Amino acid sequence: MSRQELIPRGRMTVQERELRSVLNRLLSGRGVIHGTLIARKRVCGKGNCRCAKGQLHESLYLVVTEGGKPGQMYVPQSWADAVRQWVENYHRARQLMDELSALHWDKIRQRQD
Repeated sequence: MSRQELIPRGRMTVQERELRSVLNRLLSGRGVIHGTLIARKRVCGKGNCRCAKGQLHESLYLVVTEGGKPGQMYVPQSWADAVRQWVENYHRARQLMDELSALHWDKIRQRQD
């Protein structure tokens, strides 16, 4: 069998099938984004605002690297939950792919198909 061909599910280990299944469910129909969320607190500068008395305004930012350069984007509060979930989905997908990679590493080491 050529390494370029698809491996039939019946030839995969139970663990590999489960990892692939979870990864497929995670990636189909859900957002994923590679980035980091940070919360910033700041003073707006209005003298009579609550932030002048110590209750700072909190804003959420998504930090990403594009073309080797870091960038930040303000995340409106109405988008905060969705963007948080997308970042979590990315990290979970990355973890699943690392686990699949380890399984395939073992297959190569043991010379298994």
